Amino acid sequence: MPNVEIHPTALVSPGAVIGNGSTIGPYSVIGEEVEIGSDCNIHNHVVITGKCRIGKKNTFHSHSVIGGLSQDLKYSNEPTFLEIGDSNNFREFVTINRGTEPDSKTIVGSYGNFLAYSHIAHDCVVGDHVIFSNNGTLAGHVQMGDYAILGGLTAVHQFCRIGKHAITGGCSKIVQDVPPFMIADGNPAEIRSINSIGLQRRGFSQDHIKSLKDAYKIIFLRNLTISDAVTQLKEMASQYSESSPIHELIDFVLSSDRGIIRR
Repeated sequence: MPNVEIHPTALVSPGAVIGNGSTIGPYSVIGEEVEIGSDCNIHNHVVITGKCRIGKKNTFHSHSVIGGLSQDLKYSNEPTFLEIGDSNNFREFVTINRGTEPDSKTIVGSYGNFLAYSHIAHDCVVGDHVIFSNNGTLAGHVQMGDYAILGGLTAVHQFCRIGKHAITGGCSKIVQDVPPFMIADGNPAEIRSINSIGLQRRGFSQDHIKSLKDAYKIIFLRNLTISDAVTQLKEMASQYSESSPIHELIDFVLSSDRGIIRR
C-alpha cells in the first residue's frame, strides 16, 4: 500500500483497499471487504468492517464502529453495504450500520459532522453537509436531507424523514416527518418556526424566506387539514418563481407516508 501509514498494532485485512495518503492509528481494525479512499485519517481503536466503501478525506476518531451488522431482527447475515462520501468527520464512538435486505445500502453523503455517540441505523440515507450533535440517533430507514441538523440527544423514529435545512432541538423525539426549512423541538416534537437563521447563513434570499414564513402560517397556524393547507399553498406558490423553496416544501408534504409533524 504505497503512501499509507499503518501503525504496527493496527489490524488491516489483506483484502482491504486503502487509498494513498491515508493513515491508520494504533489498534484499529480494517475488515476484508473495506475500501477506503485517499487522505483518510483513522485514529486509534476504530473498527471499519463489512462491505464498506468510504470516499476521500474522511476522519474517524477513536472507538467509532463503521459498517457493523444491521440490528434489525430480520437480518440474517445477507450481504449488505455501507457507502460514505467525502470529507466527513466522525467523532468518538460514532456507530453506523449496514443495510438489512440482500444488497441493500446505508448511505452517508459528504461534508458531514457527526459528533460523539451519534448513531445511524440500517438502511438510512443521509445527505450532504449535515450535523449530528452528540447522541443524535437515527432508527432504521430514516432519510435526512442536505444541511439538516440534529440537536443533541435527538431520537428519530424509523422510516421518518428530516427535510433539507431542517433543525431539531436538543432531546427532541421525532415520530413523523420534519418538513424542510423548519425547526422541530419537544417530546414529542412540534414545529416551532422556520429555520430563519440557518437559511440566512445558507444564502437564501429575503423573498424566499418570506415565502416560507407565509407557508408556515398556512400549514401550522390556521388549523387547516393537510389537504386544505396544500390547496392554499399551491395557490400561493403560483405567485413565486420555480426556484422558490415553497415548491420543495409542497412536494415534501405531499410525499409524506407517516405524515408531517405539526403543532
